[in-house]
Amino acid sequence: MNHLRATLLFSAALLLGTGTAQAALPDSATMYKNPECGCCDEYARQLEALGVSVKLVDDVEVGRIKQRVGLPYGHGSCHTIQMGGYAIEGHVPFEAVKKLFEERPDTRGIGLAGMPIGTPGMPGPKREDWHIYQFRNGEAEPFMTL
Repeated sequence: MNHLRATLLFSAALLLGTGTAQAALPDSATMYKNPECGCCDEYARQLEALGVSVKLVDDVEVGRIKQRVGLPYGHGSCHTIQMGGYAIEGHVPFEAVKKLFEERPDTRGIGLAGMPIGTPGMPGPKREDWHIYQFRNGEAEPFMTL
């Protein structure tokens, strides 16, 4: 009987832990992108599959958005997302996005420069490590590597 109780408690803890990770993501996001960028649209679809409603804005100068959020020079990608008080630059893997909202560090946002193959929205298999950075005051520092 004690074994059954321990198993049930462990299972409940696992389920609660899983729910917490999903609940950490905000309900909505705004993506600023170029109107012709299909990989950005695919990233938005995958983010929506995680339960986040994504508003697409493709009639603004994306460079101004990047400046407004304080993105460090040379660290850009094809789209910028504003979500839950943070900026997310480019095709950041969702594991890093979830970590951002679980930990809520004192930063303006996170990003992944360029458009690496294999990231959400980018076709193909992963070819190399992805170095996700965080940024504040126009400066980037490591956030995580996947």
